[in-house]
Amino acid sequence: MSVFENKTLLITGGTGSFGHTVLKHFLTSDIKEIRIFSRDEKKQDDMRHELQANHPDDAAKVKFYIGDVRDRSSVDDAMYGVNYIFHAAALKEVPSCEFFPMQAVKTNVEGTDNVVHSAIYYGVQSVVLLSTDKAAYPINAMGISKALAERVIYSNARVAAERGTILSCTRYGNVMCSRGSVIPLFREQIRNGHEITITDPSMTRFMMNLDEAVALVMFAFQHANPGDLFVQKADACTIEDLARAVQKLFGDTGTQIIGTRHGEKLYETLVTREEMLRAEDMGEYYRIAADSRDLNYDKFFIEGTVKTEADESYTSHNTNKLDVDGMVKKLLITEYIQEELKNMENV
Repeated sequence: MSVFENKTLLITGGTGSFGHTVLKHFLTSDIKEIRIFSRDEKKQDDMRHELQANHPDDAAKVKFYIGDVRDRSSVDDAMYGVNYIFHAAALKEVPSCEFFPMQAVKTNVEGTDNVVHSAIYYGVQSVVLLSTDKAAYPINAMGISKALAERVIYSNARVAAERGTILSCTRYGNVMCSRGSVIPLFREQIRNGHEITITDPSMTRFMMNLDEAVALVMFAFQHANPGDLFVQKADACTIEDLARAVQKLFGDTGTQIIGTRHGEKLYETLVTREEMLRAEDMGEYYRIAADSRDLNYDKFFIEGTVKTEADESYTSHNTNKLDVDGMVKKLLITEYIQEELKNMENV
């Protein structure tokens, strides 16, 4: 028996990489129903057929809802009777958000606000937002919009809790082999005999696999207080070492340095210095409690504050860095890499 027994889970953006992995983890559990909410009918149809073919005994647990988080009425249609929400629907590509920032605002900010207020209205027990390291010290439209999505969670958390809904966030680094990840791009370039294109060899990124990402979501559902942010301690590597690791597995076709793309950083931050001040070390994770200050600034001017920030942020430059061999080992545990290697053997 688990906390999810006989409960209903709604996954927004449920046909994406995260949605697929979350679905896989919950499908054979004691959960009663899983609702997949997205705007892509083709991906929903593909997922439906895949479930019917590979999981006939559990496929009936999954219900599909066509809709868009930008449209509150379509969110409401999927919300009645829901106990838990994993909110993954978002625009996630840095360059596309740079060129169309208002689209990022409509999906990532207004969409999150719609999900939050619908969840509060329908008495949902817990909502977990999927966020990104790009929301910490954001320099691009995608990161800024996700930072605002986090603020939508924090700003509503107190009132939501009074009505029985816990709002919290999870923040991730690069999730290996997810949609939009550079690893499938590297694999495709090698398959076609092309050089791997590297933006900046010394650029570092956090590296997590999808199963680790889902474990963080489960942890948040079970341990969140109102407005909490959860971050997994994650390994990192340079883009150059990542490219070498992929080539070690699939063949060395050479590399070409093309320079950074629109809105890219040299390194990513998972927890800012300001957040580290109130971070609780929970072993594999950091819990960053909600900022409990209010708009009564008189208290600040009268009482002041002794310490305003920690010594340093938690970044992809100062976390544990994997070398090429370490990155190869991490890649080998992902389903995508395992399937690609198997396909090579069968050719």
